[in-house]
Formats: sequence, structure tokens, C-alpha cells
Amino acid sequence: MKTMDTERSSASTGALETHEVTQSQGIVLGVLLGSPEIMTEYIAAFEQVTPQFRLALPQDVADPEAITFALAWDPGAEDFRPYPNLRLVSSIAAGVNGILASASLPSDVPLMRIAGDSQAQMMAGFVTWHVLWHHRRFGDYLANQRQRHWQRLPKRDASDVRIGLLGAGKMGGAVARALMALDYDVAIHSRSGRNLPAGVEGFSGTDGLERLVARSDILINLLPLTAETRGILNAELFSRLPSGAVLIHVGRGEHLIEADLLAALDSGQLSAASLDVFAIEPLPTDHVFWHHDRIVVTPHDACDSTPTQVAQEVAEAMARLDGGQLPISVVDRHAGY
Repeated sequence: MKTMDTERSSASTGALETHEVTQSQGIVLGVLLGSPEIMTEYIAAFEQVTPQFRLALPQDVADPEAITFALAWDPGAEDFRPYPNLRLVSSIAAGVNGILASASLPSDVPLMRIAGDSQAQMMAGFVTWHVLWHHRRFGDYLANQRQRHWQRLPKRDASDVRIGLLGAGKMGGAVARALMALDYDVAIHSRSGRNLPAGVEGFSGTDGLERLVARSDILINLLPLTAETRGILNAELFSRLPSGAVLIHVGRGEHLIEADLLAALDSGQLSAASLDVFAIEPLPTDHVFWHHDRIVVTPHDACDSTPTQVAQEVAEAMARLDGGQLPISVVDRHAGY
């Protein structure tokens, strides 16, 4: 069976040219499923990091049966259908809900997400910045600067600020450790409530969620999107927070009921929010969030997996499959992450 090599065209369109190689060269072929504007940059990264792995956009695949892995982000409903010999499907990030939504995703092929240490540390830095922003009232200082108003604001010890994390895992652990290093009081709600960083109070279940929310001056959402977590950031949850609490939302856009957040801010139940993810992305230019004086908007940029990191993790996963093992970051499809 013949296979193909792919390389970047010098054309400004970023199209790919192909030429044939033989199986004896040990080439592993993959397909990129998703927006070409997002996916094309992975071609060069894989060729540089793992030269035996070659990626192509679907229109440049000469022999679909030769494709053994797929790198995907929000693929279409039928995008997996042409490739009968897939051994692995990988996301380009930690999220997999868009891939799970594809009707053609093979049920018997391992699905993995990217879950490297560097991504978790990037998330920890991003969340810590927002915690400090709200805790130390930097927004008020910027407002004072615009008015040339010199005022030192009251301070609150970090140890007196109770942080609640929704979601554990590698991301939650990294965020918790970063905040505890600054002396914040951190607790986590997770599915099991166990295997948490030392010094973190764990909660689980519906009762545990209510107790965590009730003690969270700053609530940080790191949850994956599942049927159970969709719409979890709603009026009922906001009403259980301490009055004047802050929301930092870096999970998935569909977790948040936007109207409920605006109502909580208007009533003073919430004092502020940081939002990095949205139900519609890019956030429409006429959306009220852009102009709300108590909302910080960032463009789904809390953390990112570099193409190099993705190439390394996919290569490691394929090696594990060759050895009869599942990828380390294989997704539990029943749980949704």
C-alpha cells in the first residue's frame, strides 16, 4: 500500500503538496480534522519533532486507508468516516467535547487529550493573575490612575481569601499549588474528592458542591463540559456564594448561563467576574460583556498546547499503543473527559 509525504507549499494559501513514500521508510500518516486556519501549523511541528509522523489536510490525503491517526479540533459530523484504519484520535488541547460531538468518531479507537505539565502551569499562571487582580483590586487602581487620583486601598491577607476550585486533575492541581504558595485558602470540588494536592480540602457530590460554593470568596471553574456540568454556573449556584464573591471562568462557555451572571452582578451578589470562554466564540462585538465594568474578558487564551507539545504527546501515545498500552491521557468517553 502506498503512502504519502506532506510538506508546506510556499503559496500564501498554505495548501499542501504531496509525493509518494514507501511503508518501508516507517512513515506514520495522520490527518488534520478541523479548520485549516487552526490545523495547518501542526504539519511543520510534527515534521520537526517527529519526522516519521506526517500530517495532511483531508483534501491532500491520497490514500485514506493509509491514515492511522487523526489530530482534531471541532471536526464535522462525517469527518472521520473516510479513515477505516485509525488507531488514535487526539485533540490539540485539553478539551474534547467538540470531537465527542462528531457522529463519525469511531467508538473503538482511543481518544486522547493534551495534558502536559507546561499547559497546566500556563493555566496556573493565568488564573493566579486573575485572583490577584480581584483580590488586590487592580481594576480600581487603574480607574484611579485614569482620574489621576492617589488612593491606597484597604488590604486583605491572602490567607483570609477563600478560593474554591471546580475541577481537579492536572489543571486543578497546578492552580491549587500556585495559589497555596501565595497563602490562599484553597478547596476543590471534584468527582471523587480524593487525590488532591496536600493541604487542599476536598469536596464531592451535590452536598459537597453546595458546601464548597458557600465558602468561596473567589470561585474558579475548571470543569470539563459534560451533560452534568452544562449550565452549572447559574442563578442557583450564584445565590449560594458569599455576597460579593468573584467568578473566574476558564472551563467551557456552555457552563455559564450568561443572563444569570449579569443578574448576579447587577444585584451585587457577585462583585466581579473574569471570563475566558464563551458560548459563542469569537465573542460578538455587540455583546454586553465587552463593555461591562465588572467583567474582564480574554479571548479563550488561558492556556494553550504548543504544536511541539502536541507532536510530542501524540508520538508518545502511538508508542504506547505499539506496546499494547493506552495513551496516558486517554479520554473516558462515559465521563466526557
